[in-house]
Amino acid sequence: MLRTKNEIKDRTAIDDIIHRSQVCRLAMTDGMSPYVVPLCFHYDGEFLLFHCGAKGRKIDILKKNNRVCFEFDLTEGIEKAGRACGWGIAYESVIGTGTARFLTDHEEKQEALARLFTKYSGKTMPIPTENVQKTTIIQITIEELTGKHSL
Repeated sequence: MLRTKNEIKDRTAIDDIIHRSQVCRLAMTDGMSPYVVPLCFHYDGEFLLFHCGAKGRKIDILKKNNRVCFEFDLTEGIEKAGRACGWGIAYESVIGTGTARFLTDHEEKQEALARLFTKYSGKTMPIPTENVQKTTIIQITIEELTGKHSL
């Protein structure tokens, strides 16, 4: 990290940024081409969970190369200055790497969907079996996390 004074080393602070984030950007490599998608997610400190349909570019890429990078960010606003190059943005961010796997066990998928639903709704409800069956769940095993802020 170039600006080490901005590095966040405390894991609790990194976890807090992730928990306050609404979107995770998942980066994959399709041959020599990068591909990034914004996703709803669940985070438990060890894994990330995503849901998606059964087909698509993301699925195709992950079946060929399960190595991923992901990013979370929170912005607090623009920092204005009297000169053009003095401007900035107040932010907190986390970048990490990991490996993806597709969940196939019905109970694991059902639990993952329930966690995703609860994260965004604040409610707990049963997930219908037909929804579990037709939804793809991707679990990322987190290998590395780094945090940074300008605050």
